[in-house]
Order: sequence, then C-alpha cells, then structure tokens
Amino acid sequence: MQLARFLNSVFKTDGFILIDANLKSYIIGNPRNNNPITVKILNKKLHYKLLFHPDLYFGEAYTDGEIVIENGSLTDFLDLALMNFGRGDINFFSNLINKIRGSYRYLTNFNFIKKSKMNVSHHYDISDNLYDLFLDPKRQYSCAYFKNENDTLEDAQNNKIKHIIKKLNIMPNQKVLDIGCGWGSLAMDIAKSMNCEVTGITLSENQLNYCNKKAQELNLQNQVNFKLMDYRELDEKFDRIVSVGMLEHVGRKFYRKFFSQIEKLLKDDGVSLIHTIGSVNPPRDPHPWITKYIFPGGYTPSLSEVTSPIEKAGLIVADVEVLRLHYTHTLRHWKENCIKNREKIIQMFDERFFRMWEFYLAGCEMAFKWGDQVVYQFQITKNYRSTPVTRDYIYQ
Repeated sequence: MQLARFLNSVFKTDGFILIDANLKSYIIGNPRNNNPITVKILNKKLHYKLLFHPDLYFGEAYTDGEIVIENGSLTDFLDLALMNFGRGDINFFSNLINKIRGSYRYLTNFNFIKKSKMNVSHHYDISDNLYDLFLDPKRQYSCAYFKNENDTLEDAQNNKIKHIIKKLNIMPNQKVLDIGCGWGSLAMDIAKSMNCEVTGITLSENQLNYCNKKAQELNLQNQVNFKLMDYRELDEKFDRIVSVGMLEHVGRKFYRKFFSQIEKLLKDDGVSLIHTIGSVNPPRDPHPWITKYIFPGGYTPSLSEVTSPIEKAGLIVADVEVLRLHYTHTLRHWKENCIKNREKIIQMFDERFFRMWEFYLAGCEMAFKWGDQVVYQFQITKNYRSTPVTRDYIYQ
C-alpha cells in the first residue's frame, strides 16, 4: 500500500496501526506495544486521496466519519502526526496541489466589503449559543496570554486584555478604535478601565447585537459605540487603534490598503496594536481544509508579508512580540470545553458538525504546537516618541 509506505518514510518518532478499507493492517513507525493508536480507513477512495492531498482529505474524512481513531483521541493522533511532519509540507503532491489551489485562490479571492461581510457571517453568525459553550465568559475568540500554562482560560484572556491595554499606553479620555471588535469585551474593558471613548466595528450582525445589549447591561452605552462597518468605510481620527484577530481575514491583496487606512485614521502621536496569527515560515498557501470549511477568505501571513505594507504605508514598527505556544493552550481549553458539551453541540447542529469543529480546534492546537503558527503583536506608530523608549511601562 503506497500510503503505508509513505507514512513509514515520515514517522520517525512513535507510530500507530493503520487499518485500510480492506481490513488489512500496517505498522506505521514504532507504535507502543500496549494498545497502540489505531486509525481505521472506511472508504477505499481514501487510500489514494490521503496520499495525494492529506491536508484537505483527512479533515473531510474525519468529519464524514470515514476515519475512526481507536485507543486514543483525535488530539492524540494529530499530536503524533504533526510531531513527525513538523513545519514542512507533508509531501510533494500535497505541496503541489496546495500551490495550484493557493495560486487560483489568490487570483480569484477579492475580499471587498461585501465579500468580507459574507466571509465573516459564514463563521460568526452560525449560533451565539455555540460560542458560549467553549469560550470564556467575555467571549474572547482570540489567543489568550498564559503567564503559565496552568492559568485558567478566563485568567489568561483577562491577562491578554490587560497586556494589550498596557501596550497601547492609553490615557484617559482618548478616542480608541477597535477594528473587528468581536463580542466587544476588549472595547468595553478599555472604556471602563481607562475612561475612554471607544468605537468598535464588526461585520457580524450577531456580534453587533450582542455588543449593544452588553454595553447597555454594563451602562457603557455613552462610552462605547458599536457599528456594523468595514474598516475601509471609516473617516475620522483616533488616538489609539487596536485590532485583535482581524488581520487574518483581510487577505493578502489588501494588506497595503489595511495599513494605509491605519495611517489615515491614526493621529500623529497615536499608537496602534495589531494582534494576528502568523507563520514563522516564508509565505505559503493557506490550509485548504480550514479555508473551505472554517474561515473562507482567511490567511495567516508570514512576518515578511506584514512588514512591507506597514513600511509602504509610512508607519513605524515600534515593537513586535511573538506569542509562542499561547494559542496551543487557548485552543486546548476551547477543544476540551467543546468535548464536555458534545451532546449539546450535536443537539444544536448534528454529529457531523461536532466532528468538524473538533477537527478544527484540535488541528489548530497542534499546528501551534508543532507547526509554523504563532501570534504576532505589532505595535505601530507614526513617530519615535509616541511610546516610552523601553518596555518597562508595559510590565509596571
């Protein structure tokens, strides 16, 4: 079996038992003696599909129930697999197909305002109740900040908010813009803790409704203003601009426009912080399964892809922080919360949706643990004096 031969050429650490659709068993690598992880393939077409394009077809097969994992969980198997695959491409065929698909997608994917709103709605407007089942109480749907890996999810998300507020060096009564505000907790915490006027913009109608309701509950409606608006539609000046987890949805062709808009909206002595998932590898094509099923229009940039449009917009990178492994811990919490609420999620959707969501969270968890994914925090200014010359103010 060619698939088994290929896998044996890759698995240098640990291993598993592969059982194909003809019920024939193969030893892959060096599996443990007692109850080794076992992967059963239930569809003969997967013998070749998994060889040529595992990036897409493994996730589809798991979602459809055509792959069954025994003596371990999906996380256990993905942990084992990505530990062996590392940061590189899985194989030549998968790399070639990804490049073809990626090139086609780059040429045809235009995240204009209407398309961007559709992409956002695909993910964020499916059900508010789903997000309550796995996110923290503030519905922070981005990488948390773990001072140690035993922090609770709620503590780590509050750490993230405080860390961002410190980095922005916000002063009372300043005007702050939150681009891609999500469910509004960062904007409301800034308004409450720093006594600022905050504008939050989103393309999700569900998020907008939630934000407005929550602002009323917290009696912050005079300090925060949430709008259903694209970042390209704004035309006013702000002292501080923050964007958390939104650059991933901008699209490579629009980075220049995004940072030019930051330059236009930011006051001369202003400070901006852009928090985004990124890659430590050179520019590459987006993951096909994630693009197809989870984040249409999404892309996580390499560092080199972000710095150039920042420079061309006339902005200064005042500071860059790389959050390594923080998202691994964040995703682990989200995934475990989903598994705890498995029956509720199945009742809300169906079992196929649950397997898709589990694969999304577990796969991303392992991509941050073993792959090329990290989180970048860019602190951006227009001049050298907008922030103190050392980082001490962030940690005081």
